Amino acid sequence: MKNRVLVEKNGSGTIFFSNCNLNCKYCQNYKISQLGKGKYITIEELADIFISQQKNKANNINLVTPTMYVEQIIEAIKIARENGLNIPIIYNSNGYENIETLKMLNGYIDVYLPDLKYADNDIAKKYSNIENYFEIATQAIKEMYNQVGAPILDEKGIIKKGLIVRHLVLPNYIENSKRILKWLKENLEENVYVSIMAQYFPTYKAKEDEYINRKLTKEEYEEIEEYIYQLDFKNGYMQDLGEHEEEYVPNF
Repeated sequence: MKNRVLVEKNGSGTIFFSNCNLNCKYCQNYKISQLGKGKYITIEELADIFISQQKNKANNINLVTPTMYVEQIIEAIKIARENGLNIPIIYNSNGYENIETLKMLNGYIDVYLPDLKYADNDIAKKYSNIENYFEIATQAIKEMYNQVGAPILDEKGIIKKGLIVRHLVLPNYIENSKRILKWLKENLEENVYVSIMAQYFPTYKAKEDEYINRKLTKEEYEEIEEYIYQLDFKNGYMQDLGEHEEEYVPNF
C-alpha cells in the first residue's frame, strides 16, 4: 500500500523488524511478524542501514513493528545521527504501545504512524490475542500526538513530522470501524490525518474464520465512506476498494 505523504518519488526507507507484540490472524506480513523471518544484526549495522537508506535518497526511515526493539533502535539512531542522518524517522506501529516506552522515544521519532484496529476488546482478543487493546492504544495515540502534533509537510507534500492514524476495515465488523472513526473524531484535533484502509484480504489464519475469510464488499466500503463524510473529517486518506494506493481526501 502506498501513501504519498510517505513515499512520493524516492520512496520510504522501510525496515521490517521480526516478531510482533500482537498475533493478528490476518497479518499480511505474517512470515516476518509471526514466524520470525529475518536475520540478526547489530546496533551498529542497523545504524549503517539508516545511513544507507539516506544515501539512496529515501524520504524517511520507516520502522515497521519496532515495538520490541525500542532500546536498540534509539541507540542506532544516536549513532546514525552522529554520522549525518537527517531524514525523518517513522515509527510504524500497531498502536499497542506502553506510554513509558513512547516517552523514551520522544525526540527520536519524527512521525508516528499507528494503527487503531479495534474499539471492541473482545474482537481484539479474538483476532490479535491481546487484552485491553482499545484503552492502551488510544492512550498511546494521545501520547504520540503530544510528542509530534499534526502533520507538517514539505513543499513536495512529503511528511516531515506529525501523527497519522490508520484503520484497516475488516469485513463483517463495520460497527467496529464506525466506533473507531467516532473516537478519532471526538478525541483528536481536526488537523490530524486519518488513513482508512480497504485493502483487507484473508491471509494467514483468517481463511479459517467465517467472518473474515473474504474481502470487503462494495456495500461495506460505501457504508464506511458515507460515515466518514457524516463525521466531517478535515484531513485524511481513503483507499479505493480493491486498490493498494490511497488518495488524499481534503475535508474527507
